[in-house]
Amino acid sequence: MPYVDGFIIAVPKANVEAYKKMATLGRDVWMEYGALSYVECMGDDVPYGELTSFPRAVQARDDEVVFFSWITYESREKRDEINQKVMADPRMGAYGPQNMPFDGKRMIFGGFQSVVEG
Repeated sequence: MPYVDGFIIAVPKANVEAYKKMATLGRDVWMEYGALSYVECMGDDVPYGELTSFPRAVQARDDEVVFFSWITYESREKRDEINQKVMADPRMGAYGPQNMPFDGKRMIFGGFQSVVEG
């Protein structure tokens, strides 16, 4: 079963198009280096919960929209190899911490082993 990197971020509504441009480049680069899939989803029905929720997790403000994204790989080893290549790719250099169209300090991310798949 694939290995999965998952991400949740809050993107200012004014930066959604810039984020989509960055995500499209990311998709192209990750897939070129061997990712199995790359998915970016913009929140459409993500209410702010009383205790927990996607918006609460990333401290989303009223002028932001939550994105939920994931990349799949053959294995954790392949993920580590691919991510190293992606981070060294000069095309990604334009999106350093100061140039991202969202606040990277509020991004939630992690790697996951698949246990059930359909």
